[in-house]
Amino acid sequence: MLKAVIKKRAYEDIVHQIRGLIEKGKLKRDDQLPSERELSETFKVSRATVREAIIALEAMMLVDRRHGNGTYIIASSEEALIQPLAAALFHEKDDLIDIFYLRKVIEPGIAELAAENARAEEIKELEDVLKEQEEAVAEGGDPFWNDTLFHHLLAHMARNRVLERLFLALLDLLGQSRERYVQTEDRKQKSLSGHRNILSAIKDGDGAAARRAMRRHLEEVEATIFRRKKGGDENL
Repeated sequence: MLKAVIKKRAYEDIVHQIRGLIEKGKLKRDDQLPSERELSETFKVSRATVREAIIALEAMMLVDRRHGNGTYIIASSEEALIQPLAAALFHEKDDLIDIFYLRKVIEPGIAELAAENARAEEIKELEDVLKEQEEAVAEGGDPFWNDTLFHHLLAHMARNRVLERLFLALLDLLGQSRERYVQTEDRKQKSLSGHRNILSAIKDGDGAAARRAMRRHLEEVEATIFRRKKGGDENL
C-alpha cells in the first residue's frame, strides 16, 4: 500500500503517495493514518520528514492532526482531486527575486499570527525541531529538513489557511536554492540564530517582535542567496 521513498525532498513523495491513495478511495474520510513512528519506518525517512509531509497534507485540507489522538483523513476522493489554489499561482520559471520578495511580504505576518495564536504543544514542537536543527549543525550534518519544518510549523500555527497554502507553494519553488544555501556553515549558523530569535518572540506571545525577527531572518537569507548568485552560481 505504501512504499519507501527517495530521500531527497522525500516529504513530497509521501504527500504524493498519501494523496494518491485518497484519490483512489483506498484511504477514506475518517480513516486514521499510522503513527509518525510507523510512517517513518515504512517510508524509511526521519520523523521530521514525516511531520513535514503531514503538515503539507493538512494545509491542503486532506488530513487533520488531532493532538493526542493521531492524524485522520478529512477529504473525500473527489476533494483530493482539486489542486490547492496556490499551486496554480506560481510556476517554476518565476523569477527567484520576485518569489523571494513575496516571501518577505507573507512570512513576517505568519510569524506575527503564530505568536498570537500559538498553543503550548505547538511551541513544544517548535522547540523540538529547533533542538534537532542544533544537533544537526553541531554534528556537521544537514539541517535542511529541520529548517523547512520550522517554517512549516509557523505557517500552520498562524491559523490562516490561505496564508499557509501560499507559503507552502512559495517554499516548494524555493526548495532547490534553500537546499544549497543551507549547506554552507555560515548559513547554517545564521539560520539557527534566526530561528532562535523567532521562537523567543513566539514564546513571549509578542507578535510585533516575531514579525521583526522573521523579517531580519529573511533578509539574511536573501543576502546569502543573491550574493552567491551574483558570484556566479546561476543555477540558484
